[in-house]
Amino acid sequence: MSSTPSPSPGVPDELQRRLGVSDAVLIGLGSMIGAGIFASLSPAARAAGSGLLLGLALAAVVAYCNATSSARLAARYPASGGTYVYGRERLGEFWGYLAGWSFIVGKTASCAAMALTVGTYIWPGQAHAVAVAAVVALTAVNYAGVQKSALLTRVIVAVVLAVLAAVVVACLTSGTVDAARLDIGSDATFAGVLQAAGLLFFAFAGYARIATLGEEVRDPARTIPRAIPIALGLTLVVYTAVAVSVLLVLGPDGLAATGAPLTEAARAAGAAWLVPVVRIGAAVAALGSLLALILGVSRTTLAMARDHHLPHALASVHPRFKVPHRAELLVGAVVATVAATADVRGAIGFSSFGVLAYYAVANASAWTLSPAEGRPARIIPAVGLVGCLVLAFALPASSVISGAVVLAVGAAAYALRRTIARHE
Repeated sequence: MSSTPSPSPGVPDELQRRLGVSDAVLIGLGSMIGAGIFASLSPAARAAGSGLLLGLALAAVVAYCNATSSARLAARYPASGGTYVYGRERLGEFWGYLAGWSFIVGKTASCAAMALTVGTYIWPGQAHAVAVAAVVALTAVNYAGVQKSALLTRVIVAVVLAVLAAVVVACLTSGTVDAARLDIGSDATFAGVLQAAGLLFFAFAGYARIATLGEEVRDPARTIPRAIPIALGLTLVVYTAVAVSVLLVLGPDGLAATGAPLTEAARAAGAAWLVPVVRIGAAVAALGSLLALILGVSRTTLAMARDHHLPHALASVHPRFKVPHRAELLVGAVVATVAATADVRGAIGFSSFGVLAYYAVANASAWTLSPAEGRPARIIPAVGLVGCLVLAFALPASSVISGAVVLAVGAAAYALRRTIARHE
């Protein structure tokens, strides 16, 4: 176990610390308040029925524990890489690798879910074709070295918040509101609530983006622990307002039956004029998230390839565009394949499994911190670790099986690489 922070391999020394608390909160909001809320409500309602709100609360509790553990670790290890660094430094190289592998597979599925969200809202009858086209287009954008700017992030957050606010107001002021639809005890089961929490966790996972900016935040020991809970709390308020409003209009059954819940809620509330606005807002949110996700997954792939945890050929940087072009092309091809064959619920479930495994490593790493190193109260990483594991294995069986197989494949590849290295 390392006693002093060390930078993530392959990170240049010239990263500048320019981000304050408000900047970091905005980045967290931009990462969380996006297409997740447009996509995850329906599968969660199918799992929990009227227990959807309980699932949202449970997902928020686990997310808070994860956020707190990640914040304390990020303050201790202010280097880019997130749990890939924390696991390596606190638990050993394998756990850092497993966190990185979980991040790549989980976020690759997130990319597919975002692409399918674009298709579902823009052209429901051809959702898969639109999803593949979106992946191809944004992979080309990233390949050319065009990255999402901070200004674009602000614009996307503003558009999404405006659309969500419009949906909430339209629903709450309509004549179709029925408070009986919030009767949580009517059809909820414990297993269903757990599964809904696991699926809704998909919409909270972006707060780690703050922690991964450890080398670019001013006074990270103070800024990161403040920014993550603020961003998470604001996101929870927004999500709760949206979920309550949609449930009041559609009810659990109506919400579960639609692939585009916010447009259906607007239509049911008698605000037909709002439907195209919601479609555009969902598409903007999903495209923004997809662009950032492809960018992030390809860079994590690059870092792991440089460390020889993935084929070293993926560490190649294009001589003209200065991007990890092989990693981007591979990520784009995998995402396009998943988007062409999976449904949104399957992609969200698989993504949640990978991301929950990632945060399980983060909580286990936080448990090893000493009080002098800023360890949170023991109950926080304990609840976070148990919560991550419980929610991961409460997901739909297909997501659990496929996620476990992919993680096992990653662990086997690590063991094989170590065996070959010992014999060279």
